[in-house]
Amino acid sequence: MVPAWLCLLCLFIPQAFPGAQPAEVYVDVPENYGGNFPLYLTKLPLPRKETEGQIVLSGDSGVAADGPFAVDPQSGFLLVTRALDREEQAEYQLQVTLETEDGRVLWGPQHVLVRVKDENDQASGHQATATVDVSVVENTWVPLDPVHLAENLQVPYPHHIAQVHWSGGDVHYHLESQPLGPFDVDKEGKLYVTRELDREAQAEYLLRVRAQNTRGEDYAAEPLELPVVVMDENDNMPVCPPRGPAISIPELSPPGTKVAKLSVEDADAPGSPNSHIVYRLLSPEPEEGAMGRALELDSTSGSVTLGDAPLQAGRDILLQVLVIDLGGAEGGLSSTCEIAVTITDINDHAPEFTTSQIEPLSLPEDTEPGTLVTTLMATDADLEPAFRLMDFAIEAGDVEGTFGLDWEPGSGRVQLRLLKNLSYEAAPSHKLVVVVRSVAEPVGPDPGPGATVTVTVLVERVVPPPQLDQESYEASVPVSTPAGSLLLTIRPSDPMSNPLRFSLVNDSEGWLCIEEVSGEVHIARALQGAQPGAMYTVLVEAQDADEPTLSTSATLVVHFLKAPSAPTPTLAPEPSRHLCTPRQDRGVVVGGPRGDPDLAGGHGPYSFALGPNPTAQRDWRLRALNGSHAYLTLGLHWVEPREHVVPIVVSHHDRVWQIQVRVIVCRCNVEGQCMRKVGRMKGMPTKLSAVGILVGTLIAIGIFLILVFTHLTLARKKDLDQPVDSVPLKAAV
Repeated sequence: MVPAWLCLLCLFIPQAFPGAQPAEVYVDVPENYGGNFPLYLTKLPLPRKETEGQIVLSGDSGVAADGPFAVDPQSGFLLVTRALDREEQAEYQLQVTLETEDGRVLWGPQHVLVRVKDENDQASGHQATATVDVSVVENTWVPLDPVHLAENLQVPYPHHIAQVHWSGGDVHYHLESQPLGPFDVDKEGKLYVTRELDREAQAEYLLRVRAQNTRGEDYAAEPLELPVVVMDENDNMPVCPPRGPAISIPELSPPGTKVAKLSVEDADAPGSPNSHIVYRLLSPEPEEGAMGRALELDSTSGSVTLGDAPLQAGRDILLQVLVIDLGGAEGGLSSTCEIAVTITDINDHAPEFTTSQIEPLSLPEDTEPGTLVTTLMATDADLEPAFRLMDFAIEAGDVEGTFGLDWEPGSGRVQLRLLKNLSYEAAPSHKLVVVVRSVAEPVGPDPGPGATVTVTVLVERVVPPPQLDQESYEASVPVSTPAGSLLLTIRPSDPMSNPLRFSLVNDSEGWLCIEEVSGEVHIARALQGAQPGAMYTVLVEAQDADEPTLSTSATLVVHFLKAPSAPTPTLAPEPSRHLCTPRQDRGVVVGGPRGDPDLAGGHGPYSFALGPNPTAQRDWRLRALNGSHAYLTLGLHWVEPREHVVPIVVSHHDRVWQIQVRVIVCRCNVEGQCMRKVGRMKGMPTKLSAVGILVGTLIAIGIFLILVFTHLTLARKKDLDQPVDSVPLKAAV
């Protein structure tokens, strides 16, 4: 046994890291040690990896060959084989290396200084005698007998199952379980199970216990092994197989025909009473008056066969079987298994559709051939699979072969698919009659004709989405272009198509605006922040005015040009033109500067835009005709009849001009010609003379009326002044 003081001494010996130069190790050994040999001194920091090589111990002359020191190759401990005498040699300088057979050093050298501690072993003038009792302790690190534990054991946990003991001191126990299980070991070496065990989850465990020092080093070369066997309990009931599809038995089959065989599983120990299964038939019960059972069950094998009682065609039977373990004894666990049995009949039923007519279906006329139109379902009352095979066909309504049928034999599902392109003009609708018949020859009285279903397909007219005259647009403008200038016009590719509504989607800077109806793109505000040479991209979206769901889009890229260095010249005013109000389908053609050498040389077109005048932008509209001319029209239905001066900005590359177009707006006759103001005709009265004549006439009429009323008033007064008797009597007639 290694003394405790020596173990404590080993804890404080510095260890070296693998791969670095090991530090020197110091070991103190008492002289004349009276214990057992070999005496383990200290564990050397040898490489932990499996390395091919041999340990070489060298040092003072004679030490390596037949000296008292050695190295245990299994544990790596430095040991001394006999007692040392300090008076003979006080220190031993050792060196340990790991070398190959050819002398190449794989590890080391590790220097070890062994110092022999002095003991009072020299005789002096006084002597004493002592008696030492040495007792031999039995080795307690012995294998353990297997432990048998019942599964689902109902005891307090953790539950003590065994104990190990290392006879030395300062020991720690380490437990390993293979496979991992609910086991633990305490510092006294007692082994515990921490919870209930389940034999069906794991039937056996192998526990390994290691005795280690405080540095995690094993005292023993091999750990103790403890097998743990989990004993079986009848805790699992028989498990029935999943209920499968119905088993078909042809009618008039002879008695003894095998129907099925139950394969029941019991998770308890195989071959034990816990897994011994017996079978009992629960249903169906024998019918009253019957001579026997329709189905028989073997209680040992679980085989089901036909009995003596006849079975009716088309009958479905649910067979219930009670399965019991423990051989059917009291206390056994049981389960109920079910088997579905169907008695098949002859092919005496014609297939039928689940519905005879479905609601009309709509298909766009641009539907691709091969598209699934609808799925039809048909059923057959026969039970034999061979009798359930069906054949489908389009009986009427598809002369051109526009549609086709696709199905899998025996599925009862048929897919109606489009085979050719549809045309609304050629056929706005199709009324199809689909028939189903049995593949096998039907038997029985009057099987009848095949069943039919009517499918009506309506063809929808497809309106193509709008198309623009370009896939993308580009324009170049100087950064000094004023607000209101026309950039370009977005137009549909087909002028006769439905009207479009235009909008800008991502005009983040708000520099542009677009007329919703005309598609004219204008500069909305001054191009502040725009840099020459930069690009500005927006998305133009166009929607069909009649079908808002139909739309298209195109990108508009604006290239910013450098502002002209010279002041912009103003061209001479254009000659006056005439336009009618209310607005008519007429306008004024505006041309670019005449004699421009750039245009004549083919260096690019002009750009036209209304000047930055809010009134002009409200009352007028300007659109480009070509690269050299634009078309000016009224923007409102009614514009005040007078002479208007319309400012128009003309740009070409980095040059900008301004044109003052004079337009006379007037009322027009039915021929679209202006009605001009006519002067006073000779011999016709003026307005002043006409007013004088009218006033004089009114005064004369007033005087005449005054005279009449005055005369009537005087005559009435004269009649009232006469006596009563002077009034002649009226004679009666």
